[in-house]
Amino acid sequence: MTKYDAIVIGAGHNGLISSSYLAKAGKRVLVVDALNQAGGCASTKAFANGFHISDCAQWVHQLDEKIVKELSLEMHGLRLGEAKRTIALQSSGDHLIVDGDSLSGAGISAADKKAYKAFRRQMQVFAKLMLKLYRTRAPKMVDADWGDRMTLLSLGLGLKMMGRRNMRDMMRLVLINIYDVMNEHFEHDGLKAAIALDAITGTNMGPRSPNTVFTYIHRMVGEALGNRGVSQVMGGMGSLGGALLSSAKTQGVEVRLGEAVTRIIKTGDRVMGVELSSGDTLEAIAVVSSVDPTRTYRDLLGYRNIEAGQARRVEQYRTRSGTGKLHLALSGLPSFVGVSPDDHSQRLIIAPCMDAMEAGLNPIKYGELTSQHVFDISIPSIEDPTLAPAGQHVLTALVHYVPHELKTGWDNNESAREQLLQSLLAQLEVYAPGIRELIIASEVRVPEDFEASHGVTGGNWHHGELSIDQALMMRPFPGSTQYTGSVVGLYLCGAGSHPGGSLMGLAGKNAAEEILKQGVLS
Repeated sequence: MTKYDAIVIGAGHNGLISSSYLAKAGKRVLVVDALNQAGGCASTKAFANGFHISDCAQWVHQLDEKIVKELSLEMHGLRLGEAKRTIALQSSGDHLIVDGDSLSGAGISAADKKAYKAFRRQMQVFAKLMLKLYRTRAPKMVDADWGDRMTLLSLGLGLKMMGRRNMRDMMRLVLINIYDVMNEHFEHDGLKAAIALDAITGTNMGPRSPNTVFTYIHRMVGEALGNRGVSQVMGGMGSLGGALLSSAKTQGVEVRLGEAVTRIIKTGDRVMGVELSSGDTLEAIAVVSSVDPTRTYRDLLGYRNIEAGQARRVEQYRTRSGTGKLHLALSGLPSFVGVSPDDHSQRLIIAPCMDAMEAGLNPIKYGELTSQHVFDISIPSIEDPTLAPAGQHVLTALVHYVPHELKTGWDNNESAREQLLQSLLAQLEVYAPGIRELIIASEVRVPEDFEASHGVTGGNWHHGELSIDQALMMRPFPGSTQYTGSVVGLYLCGAGSHPGGSLMGLAGKNAAEEILKQGVLS
């Protein structure tokens, strides 16, 4: 039987990053993935004839520049486009433009411009403090581990260095909702909604939901990691997966795509390896799972192999997403009213006001479709013409709010999907009249589709709701923190482990460093 130091389940970005760092340390590593394409949610697919789309993740805004350099990803083909401005579309056609710390258009007041700069400065301070936690394993509060004590000491010093006002505000704000914070700071409804959108992306929450300030700070960590804003991956998101795959192979990682891990093998009190869909069994000192915690424990390890309390925590772990996607193949460039031709390549969002966002959330709580969606739109073929035939374009949009579970069910429910598509197009047409006439092909993807195609429970690319009780030293849940599974030899390295989701890569890197530090592969 072939024996490895580590078998990594899943060739998503965290799995490939973790495998690369383990291999760089001289370990024999195998990565296994059921899909034929590496990258996980960083994927590209053919869409209609000659069109290609990033079919899950849409933007890069949190990728750690240190990982990019240490794994030589640019040498392996990674190219990012220019950082985008955010254009918050207004029904009047006078749009709000957000460019770093600067605001313009939409009648934005001098007071809001000044308040926005101050708000950004404070959030950047908070994000830099969070990065101290994000670059290492989250410390436990009760164990007498000197590494954790030093992390807590560094965190405490960082809090003190922020100053009394920032320290007080962080402790106050981090547990409340973005709705109240926006009303504290700003007057302009479009500005409030634009910021709130970044707080609810990829979640099942609305602006009034608790923890949405925390999720906004989580997003802001991207700037502390070296990102100036959202960018697209040239060639589509799959090019990021391809670069990570190439880098991993250069480090000596063995990769088997198109083969599913069907079972994590446990013998006695420890994990010994995995069983594949081909029937092969492979032995390893460590099994490192980059798939979400629910799939890892429920489907691959099995509840019979963990204690009852841990199984209950897995079942109670919140994973539902409220985010879908709209894909359009277009015969020409759509025209958004009030947007200059040059600005159609920027990030375009539709989020009229926070109350409308909250109203859009309410129906999906009951498994119903809403008529008030929020859009995060990209036309990537403007900057990257390789994604569409000459003169034609693709439009992709993250769409909130789409229920994970529909009362009538999503399976084979073409009428519900058609109803959703027509609702989305009707909303788009308010801002881009005539867009229907340009459509060559269209596709709506709901959270259940992401669960089926990318294996993310609940359709959640964060691998679980990112909230205070499921974050930091609590992620994903007690008994499975600090990248260590509840069984000897099992580790987690995916977005369901600290520091969480988005294309960041720190969960994969941190997990590898923790495994190496423990010396289990020596």
